Amino acid sequence: MKATTRLFGEIDIEEEKIITMENGMIGFPDLKKFTLIYDEEKEDNFIRWMQSMDDPDIAFPVIDPSRILPDYNPTVDDAMLSALGEFTDESCYVLNTITVPKKMEDMAVNLKAPVVINTATRKGCQLIVEDDFAVKFRIYELLKEKKEKAGD
Repeated sequence: MKATTRLFGEIDIEEEKIITMENGMIGFPDLKKFTLIYDEEKEDNFIRWMQSMDDPDIAFPVIDPSRILPDYNPTVDDAMLSALGEFTDESCYVLNTITVPKKMEDMAVNLKAPVVINTATRKGCQLIVEDDFAVKFRIYELLKEKKEKAGD
């Protein structure tokens, strides 16, 4: 399937790479189909893009929280995830959206509203967790340190 995007131009997306989010993203309930875009040749894909297949102008920068906070383990009510199908350790994939303001040093990740994807069913949802996680957890310095260590 061909998709036209604002950030990446025209791209080919395999049907099995489409993620369905029945309730959309928070603030974007009408956007139901997404795909993850990243440079497969780069090993340090800290930031990926969750590209809307419904609106070529919408793409959310996202990050796997384990890359910045290995102990991140939000409490999620199983009932909230039941519509995504049965999970295994291998099929549960969690991402968090990133805010990139004008000052890069203020880059932050939203730990309060993770995106949970069942990779086996290709269904996902964004939810708000009860845990006391920050909505704007600054990550610029963490990413900078990780890049420097990777370069050593």
